[in-house]
Amino acid sequence: CACALQTVRIFQYIHTWIHGDPRKVVYPTDSHGQFCGQQGTPNANKAILFYFNILGPSLRDRFATYLDMQYNYRYNNSYWEYYRQFCKPGFDNPRKDLTSLNLYCLTSSSSLDCPSMIVPSRPFLQRCFPDFITRNGTLTVANKTDFKDGLGKTRSVIDLRDAANGITSLLDAKEVGMKIFEDYASSWYWILIGLVITMVVSLAFILLLRFTAGVLLWLIIFGVIAVVGYGIWHCYWEFSTLRGKPHSDGDVTISDIGFQTDFRVYLQLSQTWLILMISLSVIEAVIIVILIFLRRRVRIAIALLEEGSRAIGYIMSTLFYPIITFVLLAICIAYWAVIAVFLASSGDAVYKVMSTQDKCMYANLTCDPETFSLTNVTTVCPGSQCTFAFYGGESLYHHYIFVLQLCNLLVFLWLVNFTIALGQCTLAGAFASYYWALKKPQDIPSCPLFSSFSRAVRYHTGSLAFGSLILALVQMFRIVLEYLDHKLKGAHNAFARFLICCLKCCFWCLEHFIKFMNRNAYIMMAIYGKSFCTSAKDAFFLLMRNVVRVAVLDKVTDFLLFLGKVLISGSVGVLAFFFFTRKIPVIQEEVPSLNYYWVPLLTVILGSYLIAHGFFNVYAMCVDTLFLCFCEDLERNDGSPLKPFYMSPQLHRILRREQGAKLYASS
Repeated sequence: CACALQTVRIFQYIHTWIHGDPRKVVYPTDSHGQFCGQQGTPNANKAILFYFNILGPSLRDRFATYLDMQYNYRYNNSYWEYYRQFCKPGFDNPRKDLTSLNLYCLTSSSSLDCPSMIVPSRPFLQRCFPDFITRNGTLTVANKTDFKDGLGKTRSVIDLRDAANGITSLLDAKEVGMKIFEDYASSWYWILIGLVITMVVSLAFILLLRFTAGVLLWLIIFGVIAVVGYGIWHCYWEFSTLRGKPHSDGDVTISDIGFQTDFRVYLQLSQTWLILMISLSVIEAVIIVILIFLRRRVRIAIALLEEGSRAIGYIMSTLFYPIITFVLLAICIAYWAVIAVFLASSGDAVYKVMSTQDKCMYANLTCDPETFSLTNVTTVCPGSQCTFAFYGGESLYHHYIFVLQLCNLLVFLWLVNFTIALGQCTLAGAFASYYWALKKPQDIPSCPLFSSFSRAVRYHTGSLAFGSLILALVQMFRIVLEYLDHKLKGAHNAFARFLICCLKCCFWCLEHFIKFMNRNAYIMMAIYGKSFCTSAKDAFFLLMRNVVRVAVLDKVTDFLLFLGKVLISGSVGVLAFFFFTRKIPVIQEEVPSLNYYWVPLLTVILGSYLIAHGFFNVYAMCVDTLFLCFCEDLERNDGSPLKPFYMSPQLHRILRREQGAKLYASS
């Protein structure tokens, strides 16, 4: 499968780079398919595309400047001298009537020799767009001409109003974008300072978890118990208050009032508070029972979190590995984007016959502009022209451009997943070398991160590619299902939509399960150096033999890391808010002048969250690796001098307590 995809990729790569031209996507073209503003073309000094009739034929009578020019031309030739600069080169017949030509073409690819109207416009993406404004359903061009009086009933004007809103928003966004750029230019230094503070705080948070993990977790657990307990007391107080009031609604049940949109009505019923009190009591009881029976598992989870912090303290270089992952992902995204653009722009200029006659037999047929004058098309269909239609072709290759784009997307997903897998295997190897060092830190090998990366690239590339391909195929199926769901939204086939919804749910679960299994398979690969399938099988059965520990550790780790991300990004965000809003008197004069203070503020908050996410992903990988090593240590060794445990003394003490409790219970 990998060889077949690679063969398709090579063919696609060669053909795309030979026939693709990104200029076809970026730069506009005129009616002859020539680029605007490109050196070596007839339009070298014409950088902006002008549309002949972007407003459509229904507005021509209200803003027909070509007719005005023809009327005024009889008295003054200067009107034509001004107007001719917007016509096709070589056209010099101001008396020619445009009404017999195609007025429905909204691009420059038309048989018109001159635009039917000229409106004030603004350049955007090297194209001229009319200066539209819409107010209360009325379309205004350049604050002068209003189009109403029933024109809104026509489809073309409705489309025009929608387009006007979009174009105006884009042009206004350009001005906003300039102000945002100015804010970045004046505040980038302080944004970098905020992100550096985030890095320092994230590093300190991870290193301090070896001392604070247990305290934080138990504080949160008892805090949740206290909050739920207060909720039970408050529900009882509301229930007893409503039951004790005479002539109140305390005896009215929920079924008596039925469904109400105003949910405050239910708060006046004693039954509502009774249901809430019972529900919270059940939740409180479940939490307490889980803590009683899983308290030792929670202790082991806390010890592993502390051990993870200690491991990162000895291998600090692992915290900066996400930078390598980020660079590799950026390369993958750039590679995919370039190939997608080349695919979209592959092909030559296609010319078709444009005729003013409705029953022309040659209309919309392909033609050659160099030999068009030698054919009999102009004789059979007078006034016909061979005009540029689009870039592309009608070969087998061009018919399968969409399929090739899907292949490009699949390879992109494959590369992204491979990059992430390489990072996971590298980090797992580094942290596994820490755990299996009998005397820490003396037996930890030098440069463990670089050694692990070298082993992953040299010995495990095929296994990483295989696991990444499985995940990429599932993700590709999910994308196809999303596409089908989007296409079926307007359909009335309930069964088809239900089936798509079920498939989306199943593949979502499958994707997350494969991600979980791949992650643990890469850890086992880094420990033993076995193949992907063998490592995945060993990891699965190892996790199944320790399923309770897996569940407790996974939830405890996720909760603590989420708390850390929110705490760090929120704290840095609050500090940035007080700084950029000049609420800190000491450095108030250092704050730059901004158009929108939320621009650097949101940048700092988002950047802080991403940096904390990168740091904590390394920490989560460390904890998962140490957990699998801990489970393997328990099964391979018994603590005797011949088979000593490799775990830390803290984990060993907790394990001995657990084993002593089991022996006491069995006796």
